Amino acid sequence: MSAVSSSPVIERGTATSRIAAVAVVIIIALLAVAPQILSAGAVDRMTALFIYVILAAMWNALAGFGGLVSVGQQVFFGLGAYFAIRLAGAGLNPFASLFVSASIVGAISWPLSLFMLRLRNGEFAIGMWVIAALTHLLVNLDRLVQGETGTSLISLNVYDASTRRAVIYWLALASMTALLAILFALLRGSTGAAIRAIRDNEDAAASVGVRVTGTKRLLFVLAAFGIGIAGALWLATSITFQPKTYFNVQWTAYMIFMVLVGGIGTFEGAILGALVFFLIETWFGGTGVWYLVGLGATAVLFSLFLPRGLWGTIEEHSGLRLLPVGYRVRLPADIADGGTAPSPLQTTQHQEKA
Repeated sequence: MSAVSSSPVIERGTATSRIAAVAVVIIIALLAVAPQILSAGAVDRMTALFIYVILAAMWNALAGFGGLVSVGQQVFFGLGAYFAIRLAGAGLNPFASLFVSASIVGAISWPLSLFMLRLRNGEFAIGMWVIAALTHLLVNLDRLVQGETGTSLISLNVYDASTRRAVIYWLALASMTALLAILFALLRGSTGAAIRAIRDNEDAAASVGVRVTGTKRLLFVLAAFGIGIAGALWLATSITFQPKTYFNVQWTAYMIFMVLVGGIGTFEGAILGALVFFLIETWFGGTGVWYLVGLGATAVLFSLFLPRGLWGTIEEHSGLRLLPVGYRVRLPADIADGGTAPSPLQTTQHQEKA
């Protein structure tokens, strides 16, 4: 066999992933017309699902791919809602205020990253929680918010309820789609390779020329912007803003739960985890404290018995990759077999390469 014919082949996608890409486009198209078919309650629940996907994807990008584990991401969720209230109160169109608010959150996260990214591991995680707690206290001082009494996005009330519901649904769907597309493109490029290299070994990544601080800051700002949009959209669905609700650490707990269950460090895992959380909340959310106990117990069980989460386990055992962001090395023998599943000796299967 010649040297050329025995050379390994690097794959960025598979036939399955190309089919999945087409399926994603079809699903998004169907979701876009859903408000014309679904009941008002179903439209509200689907809007919540889109917001959950955004939250899970952004936390997974920061912690799962970037290695920046945070327990204070609720600061961006709360600020997204707070600035939307402030901008709408100043006369800006309430729908426009949702995205301007997220842009402000992203802008604020830039200088915040200058000192937060100097912290490592547990220091970063707790530092973000402290920032969230301090921001909560500062927002309470705003007379418009009236402390924990809160206020409302009353400017949305000028719109018909059905129109308002449909517009918020479409904005949530568009935001989710755009953020997932941006994150997917980012992770598949050279920046994505740098992000995973930093996660695996920051010092080694720096030694081979990776711009560690700049790459981490980009990921930090993107996650803040996305979570800011999620907070603003949640405000639009609930109308009422109470700081203790939006700056509650439970939002970060939900993000962690979704990513742990779905599969941390996998693009598909965050989406699957959000869907699982959505179903659990829909079926058991009315059980009160037992719902929260069940979430905690489920997270512990997954950590013990399925540490790679649902999608990570599926990928590990089947090699199924619907939306791959890394690459896979295959030997010519695999291709000659018609693309059948290769043996462990023939490929570095499923491994996300930096």
